[in-house]
Amino acid sequence: MSTAETAADVQTSVASLSKEDLLRDYRLGWESRHASLAGRKEVFMGKAKFGIFGDGKEVPQLAMARAFRAGDWRAGYYRDQTFMLAIGELTLQQYFAQLYAHADVEAEPSTAGRAMNGHFGTRHLDEDGNYRNLAESKNSSADISPTGGQMPRLVGLAYASKLFRQNPELHQFSQFSVNGNEVAFGTIGNASTSEGMFFEAINAAGVLQIPMLVSVWDDHYGISVPAEYQTTKQNISEILKGFQREGEGQDGFEIFRVRGWDYPALIDTYQRATEVCRTQHVPVLIHVQEVTQPQGHSTSGSHERYKSKDRLSWEEEHDCLRKLREWLLVEGHASEQELDQIEAEAKETVKQARTAAWNEFFNPIKQEAAEVVELLNRLVKDNGAENQLHELVESLAHNPAPIRADLVRTVRRALRQVRGQRSGARRELQNWLEQALAENADRYNSYLFSQSEEAIGNIEEVKAVFAADAPQVDGREVLQACFDANFQRDPRIFAIGEDVGRIGDVNQAFAGLQEKFGELRVTDTGIRECTIVGQGIGAAMRGLRPITEIQYLDYLLYAIQILSDDVACLQYRTKGGQKAPLIVRTRGHRLEGIWHSGSPIQMILGSIRGMHLCVPRNMTQAAGFYNTLLRSDEPAIVIECLNGYRLKERIPQNVGEFTLPLGQPETLKKGDDLTIVTYGSMCRIVLDAAKQLEEVGIKVEVIDVQTLLPFDVDHVIADSLQRTNRVLFADEDVPGGATAFMMQQVLDEQQAYRFLDSQPRCLAAQPHRPPYGSDGDYFSKPNVEDVFDAVYEIMQEADPKRFPAIY
Repeated sequence: MSTAETAADVQTSVASLSKEDLLRDYRLGWESRHASLAGRKEVFMGKAKFGIFGDGKEVPQLAMARAFRAGDWRAGYYRDQTFMLAIGELTLQQYFAQLYAHADVEAEPSTAGRAMNGHFGTRHLDEDGNYRNLAESKNSSADISPTGGQMPRLVGLAYASKLFRQNPELHQFSQFSVNGNEVAFGTIGNASTSEGMFFEAINAAGVLQIPMLVSVWDDHYGISVPAEYQTTKQNISEILKGFQREGEGQDGFEIFRVRGWDYPALIDTYQRATEVCRTQHVPVLIHVQEVTQPQGHSTSGSHERYKSKDRLSWEEEHDCLRKLREWLLVEGHASEQELDQIEAEAKETVKQARTAAWNEFFNPIKQEAAEVVELLNRLVKDNGAENQLHELVESLAHNPAPIRADLVRTVRRALRQVRGQRSGARRELQNWLEQALAENADRYNSYLFSQSEEAIGNIEEVKAVFAADAPQVDGREVLQACFDANFQRDPRIFAIGEDVGRIGDVNQAFAGLQEKFGELRVTDTGIRECTIVGQGIGAAMRGLRPITEIQYLDYLLYAIQILSDDVACLQYRTKGGQKAPLIVRTRGHRLEGIWHSGSPIQMILGSIRGMHLCVPRNMTQAAGFYNTLLRSDEPAIVIECLNGYRLKERIPQNVGEFTLPLGQPETLKKGDDLTIVTYGSMCRIVLDAAKQLEEVGIKVEVIDVQTLLPFDVDHVIADSLQRTNRVLFADEDVPGGATAFMMQQVLDEQQAYRFLDSQPRCLAAQPHRPPYGSDGDYFSKPNVEDVFDAVYEIMQEADPKRFPAIY
């Protein structure tokens, strides 16, 4: 294990810093500290809802910033304000704008007020949604709150550097990388290293040998819980000793320990560690020990409740800024007066930034409030002052710090009071409300998906073309041909996953492609679903086009958290500032047993809004979706049918070029009596049942929704119900799962309830996972007879003479 405490080594790097450099760091450290102190006060004054700050971490972050170069990347957590200030990607005014939740991307470029304070990110996209030159900028991926959740993405950010360096075909993409020289810097608190994602990411980085540099800020606590409850031996670097590489050229990590208040040792450690990481692509862990947290965890409480007096005294003595001041004085770099002046100026700078941020945030709202009060007073003039309307106006007029919700709430309640009336004042107020709702929709509800030219809706549909003598082949061969064509078309595309490489995945859709395109583009991974997805997220953020495979849909549970909290909300939480066009390829529905027959669609639908969900019924449809998605810049999950790889299909002549639009159902069979809405493996079962129903005089229309997100954008299903007047929603999820989702979309969203003559029905699986064996499948998931009986019962109720009871 490396250390960073020898005087000879320290002098090498610190000696290169000028007095101006040193005092700049001191000034930045104190500006950040005063920002934390002021931020806490703003919360307690009611000007912000919550505060979590980076005090105590200033000095190590200043050292890290000095090693961070243009082109590098950060995946951090919510205490990295000093680092962001030091690299020039955050101003103090922006810091306070985020604290106030200023919903303006110019004022608060990290999240446009959508994430609580301490969540940082740089804008990687221009106004049209296209990538900027990321090789020339200092880049921060957008933070998320779940502790440890930044680690899977960090693996991908570093992995991209390996691909850019080792794959010559990628050297042309100079806006994303310069020969893979970029380091991915990760930060995490010591308590969060207890998360499984941390250990999985560390292991993955050690296997991959990628330029990933992880800093652990060790302040001994995780909120109120001390290290003895968090980490074996209370020391993360101690228990990771086995990852230390044995020598240069060997696999493994370089591990450093350094104290968080020792400025010269920190400067030296980060310079040496980053150089190894950058040049040799060796992952590095820097355990920054003896860090303090002067204000405790957050504004939710005081750390005096759980820290002893001795601990509090020690923290005061070892405060990193206090120690930096002592070192500057001892080494003769500054006088007491100079440092006092810097601290005073830092406090005043923060005060000015805070005031400017508040005025920029609040003054427009105050102006809107005055406008609303004026409009409301016109209503009062028409209706008199002795009523509830007058009280609403008075309440808003005397509100010293209204928010936009106060304005809209007041207007809506005021309009209730004058419902049914006609007046110019009422029309003016209605117009104001319509405009306000539209503006606030942009502020708070926009950019769930891409707005660029590469958005899904802008991908031109290309029909599949089949030769007259097109042979029938296994479905897997259609996918194989599709992937082959796309890999030839775009060198940025690569695929990773368990068994994807040498054997071409367990169902052979990648068979032979590793041999053809090389291990860098078709790559086996370990069993680590969370970081397989994370590897894809980070690489996608850096301009690459990953296909990450989760072997079975049931195992998506290992990755659903990171999909939900990271990639699904990425465009949203940055208001179009970042994107990660990740494709997650998996397979599900019917096979065998509890853990290989999953259809947990309800869970997925509720977790990944911001991603697309494709549920193709066969491999040709899946290929069409892949062709579309690989030309788009939006993330998606594609669930292939487990029992479809050996079924025969025809390969289109344009197998790598034809595209399928998302959100467009396909009518598989026409009928007049009832509409069955389904998807995936259920399509074959429903079609079989439809054939048997026709034998007893019932003609059903079968619609394959094809994608659940988006869902039937042109209301094809509602049009069908207008003719058939009856509907059955069928799938393999649990009761109340995706069938309930489809019913809500059709009856509520599409308002197709108007066309129904019979009760709408849902047919789902049993409320448990399917047991092993064919009988287990038959009695657990909808079968042909279940579909037949469900439809027949609906028709019997409508016409009992024509359709007498069967049972």
